[in-house]
Amino acid sequence: MDEATLNDKMKTGITLCKAIMRNGYDAYAINAPLQKLIFEKTGALDVDIACACDSETLFKIFPTAQPYTEEGAVAILQENGVTLRFYPTDVEDASHPERSQLRITPRLMRLLNELQSKGLLKPSNTKDPEARAFENFEEAGSVKLIGHPHVTLSYNYLLAIRALRYAANCDLPVNPHTWMAIVQSANRILDYVPAREIMEEWRKVAAESMWKFVQLLFDAHILHGLMPEVAALDCVQQELENGETESVFAHTIKCMKHYPEEGFSMDWYGTLATMFHDVGKLYTAEHMNGHWTFYQHHRVGAGVTRKILRRLHFTPEDIDLICHLVRHHMMFHFMLTDRGIRRFKALAETDRLIAICRADIKAKDGSYTYFNHNTKYLTRAETDELLLEPLLNGNEIMEHTNL
Repeated sequence: MDEATLNDKMKTGITLCKAIMRNGYDAYAINAPLQKLIFEKTGALDVDIACACDSETLFKIFPTAQPYTEEGAVAILQENGVTLRFYPTDVEDASHPERSQLRITPRLMRLLNELQSKGLLKPSNTKDPEARAFENFEEAGSVKLIGHPHVTLSYNYLLAIRALRYAANCDLPVNPHTWMAIVQSANRILDYVPAREIMEEWRKVAAESMWKFVQLLFDAHILHGLMPEVAALDCVQQELENGETESVFAHTIKCMKHYPEEGFSMDWYGTLATMFHDVGKLYTAEHMNGHWTFYQHHRVGAGVTRKILRRLHFTPEDIDLICHLVRHHMMFHFMLTDRGIRRFKALAETDRLIAICRADIKAKDGSYTYFNHNTKYLTRAETDELLLEPLLNGNEIMEHTNL
């Protein structure tokens, strides 16, 4: 069937839906994308319509309609070479909101099974649970849940996190229907999936792809329930060196993107610490003289990070490491003296701290003056402090020469 004929037949169904709506009742084509797929595969000119009116009213609107009780329908109508079946939709205010939209009918389910048995559609009854849940990425071009996404998710809401992980790691978009199923199920994902299982999926995200994963969690409103302190950074504004402003969350995503670039592409913990490095700004933000300040946000942020990681069941060793990086991430931002460089060198994980500082500067498109100065002074810290001092300082020379 050519595209023009297909669209013409679909318009017939739309026209009848509008006729019902003009009489004050809701009506819509049930799962239009699925019906279009069945049209293309079978050539069956049938349209399933859901309507809120009772059968008596329906026969008044369409006098040529006939009673029809098979597969849950209430009436059938032949119009413009198209067979239209009418199904009742839920209209009770006290019912679950999702019941108000009929997504599939017994007829559509039967046709889907027939198409799968004939090999016209990919079967979903494989032994591999992940293959049963997801389409082949190369064929689909996106991360897509097999079957009806809402139904598939209802069997295992962890599949939503897994889909976002695949999308981030494979740099693929999420199929629109799958995406809407994830967004609409965000609360259920947080209600039914243990935080420990979410983090197990998170650990499978590559460090260089983690910024995409976190952005997807945020866009799906999953991050808001999992780490509300991080998601709330989208409401906190900070100033850039060029005078423009951006949200702290947007800056955090940029930092996570830049951190793995300088030899840290496998550093999962360092990238995670980068996500938390500015979380303290949520609690230290002050607005004075037209400017935002965030004094001591690194100290406050380390404490907030510890609370979040405990809530997510991280091990004490991992918590200490990440909080250490958050606590000291600002130190390399300042122009350090010889004594300051030695104190910095005495810290653990200095390479990661330098990488976080570099990512921070890149994300803000800031100046490398202090960074370059400190980098040069790192070699001086390997020299004994006594050898760096002159044998006589200026005061001693003046004293001996009576100047």
